[in-house]
Amino acid sequence: MTEVLSPRAVDGSSMSGADVTGHPQWAVLKQAVEAIRPWQLKDGSIDFDAEDAPGRDDAVRTVGRVMDAVGQLSPLLPHDAAYHRALVADLRRWSEGGFAVPDFLDSLLAFQPAADRRDGLQHLVVFPMYTQNGNPDRNLEAVVLRVVWPQWLAELERTRYDNQLFVPIAFEDFTPGYDTNSAVLFPETVAVREAPERWTWGAIFCDREAARFRAVTAAAVGTLGLDLPAGAARLVEDQELAEQTFVLWDMIHDRTHSHGDLPFDPFMIKQRAPFWMYGLEELRCDLTSFREAVTLEAEGHPMGLGVQYAILFDRLFRFPVTGARTRNYDGLGGQLLFAYLHKHDAVRWTDNTLRIDWERAPRITNQLCSEIETLYRDGIDRPKLVHWFAAYDLVAKYLSPHPGSVWAKGPDALDLTLPPRKLVDDVLPDEFPLSMFYEALAKKLREVIASTKGITGESALRSAA
Repeated sequence: MTEVLSPRAVDGSSMSGADVTGHPQWAVLKQAVEAIRPWQLKDGSIDFDAEDAPGRDDAVRTVGRVMDAVGQLSPLLPHDAAYHRALVADLRRWSEGGFAVPDFLDSLLAFQPAADRRDGLQHLVVFPMYTQNGNPDRNLEAVVLRVVWPQWLAELERTRYDNQLFVPIAFEDFTPGYDTNSAVLFPETVAVREAPERWTWGAIFCDREAARFRAVTAAAVGTLGLDLPAGAARLVEDQELAEQTFVLWDMIHDRTHSHGDLPFDPFMIKQRAPFWMYGLEELRCDLTSFREAVTLEAEGHPMGLGVQYAILFDRLFRFPVTGARTRNYDGLGGQLLFAYLHKHDAVRWTDNTLRIDWERAPRITNQLCSEIETLYRDGIDRPKLVHWFAAYDLVAKYLSPHPGSVWAKGPDALDLTLPPRKLVDDVLPDEFPLSMFYEALAKKLREVIASTKGITGESALRSAA
């Protein structure tokens, strides 16, 4: 591993945009949306017969304030004019229809951020939606964001990592649904009458990902006594560098879901599968990104090494100890990576100090990627249940299953007359519990992980100042 350079060494991109959040109508819009959210049920409708429900006239007036505010803010964002017109129409239809289950398909189809990924371009977005890893209900939310699309990244996407639907973004401001751990804006979270034939964009908040990565990694490094190379230390210290590192990681990860020898629907959307299958898929995409980053570093690209550090540290330190243990597939992937590196002598926990063999770690990480790819390639010729067991065996080779696991006992312990999706019920919520190492680390990092709820790049910089 060599040196990490700032993205400023790659190009001089800067971010700017209209001052939507400084406009008085943004405060009006936020207040109106925040008044509506508590009135809504899980599906986004309003039950006027419920206790503490608003009067219909109050609801109509409040949605009217949202429509008026959007209309006054829209001229600041002429590229969103068609979307904002459709948004106002959807809001009006929801209001005039008695606030039943909302249907914002027309405005969702009008919002096409992937069609114009200019660096710094700002958007004002309002939808009834759930926020992944945040609020599970389809409440009305408003968010102001800006696109992060430096020229060096645009060139890599054009020439090497084609991903025309990927939109990296950063927060400007938001309503309470994003005062959570959610770091994505996905169209499939929006309340609509029917899903479109295909989704045309997906957006990820790189500033939140970078800020919580920096906070958790810094705490973990201090707790574990890990000695960081200078380039890794710079990545943890520099918010802008971390943001652009995550943008590259996310872009490669996102496209990998549709690339390679895939024995299943690449996004696994319509499948019911054991959670280790989701864990392996997410880990495969991250390890593919890692392998590409190794190649970029060898070719002299200044962002290649940073992506390697980011993947290792986020996967090893944050993922295993973040969130509940119930079907925590990202946590499982992080545990698996650590165990694999440990058993192949690329990491050592000795004398209460973590040591990483920085020369060996890339090769061993790529070796795990190859094992998962072989699993996938062989899976094309396997029945679903046989493939699930093969995947289980791969994980169990490095992670100890729960002693009460039925799946760990093998096929003879399951009722194989049932369809595979029914056998998922026999999977324990925490099929592969945390190791003693991670149990101890989780206690040490609990407070810092909790502190990253709702974090943004700007808030992280203010805290540092």
